[in-house]
Amino acid sequence: MAMLFRTSDLPAKERHQTWRSIVCDVLGPLDTRIAPGAPLRGEIELGRLGPMSVGRVRASTPHSMHRTPGLIRRDDPDLYRVVLVVSGGVRLEQDGRQARLGAGEFAIYDFGRPYELAYDASVRLAVFSFPRDLLALPEGRVAPFTAMPIDSGSGTGALAAPLLRRVADDHATYRPDSAARLATVAMDLIGTAVAERAGRTDELPDDARRRALLTQVHAFIEQRLGDPELDPATIAAACHISVRYLHRLFESEGTTVAAWIRRRRLERCRADLLAGGAEPVSAVGARWGLPDSAHFSRLFRRTYGVPPAEFRRANAVR
Repeated sequence: MAMLFRTSDLPAKERHQTWRSIVCDVLGPLDTRIAPGAPLRGEIELGRLGPMSVGRVRASTPHSMHRTPGLIRRDDPDLYRVVLVVSGGVRLEQDGRQARLGAGEFAIYDFGRPYELAYDASVRLAVFSFPRDLLALPEGRVAPFTAMPIDSGSGTGALAAPLLRRVADDHATYRPDSAARLATVAMDLIGTAVAERAGRTDELPDDARRRALLTQVHAFIEQRLGDPELDPATIAAACHISVRYLHRLFESEGTTVAAWIRRRRLERCRADLLAGGAEPVSAVGARWGLPDSAHFSRLFRRTYGVPPAEFRRANAVR
């Protein structure tokens, strides 16, 4: 992510005007209002994740950003925005609705409609922009739910919030093909979270629902990798689908539920072994749901060509 502006790099008398200019360049034409004479401290960064732009804003000076009808007439791209609060809190208003968002919460808003985004204390934000037609939900269904908090404590919102935080932090490390796939996943989760808020998940395209559900399944598996009793019935019940449909999801990805779980367990074991240490190899396997040391050793050797103990010795830092 490119650092575009840091207030500490400029003389104090130039900061307000430069901040306003950078905000307009990065986030689009906005009326930025800051109390005259207030000491401005902040940073703005910008990057891309496939078709999605990703901005990070840090500021400790209370101010507000307004998208006015006049600015919309001058520049009206077909964009949705999503703001995720990393720390602090913001107030987002659009079409008579108001969302007060705290750390870990997010909301969607329409850049083609007037809005206000304001904060009165230090904040860290991640702001995502993408064309409206990339969201897997009809525009008419989204409109009534802009500037409304999306529940990030349950449902799809609980998956979307940490994913958005992670890609905002790490997006520059992804290869272009991975970035494009992650952008699709992010927009699927956002669309599904909005659809859940609207009670209209039935209007999502089948492929978007499938991708969002598969992401939910993957997340549940990651949480339970250390449980040797993890099986398709447990996963299906947790995700409110049938075992048969669960198997179909993985078939569409060219794998099976068991193969996916096995691969992820072995990848976790490999990472732990690469970290070194004197922990028994059997304990590493048991931690990731492979308590039978002989079985673990066979699987590891079949996958990586050497037994786990030998792998750790060969990769030990000398």
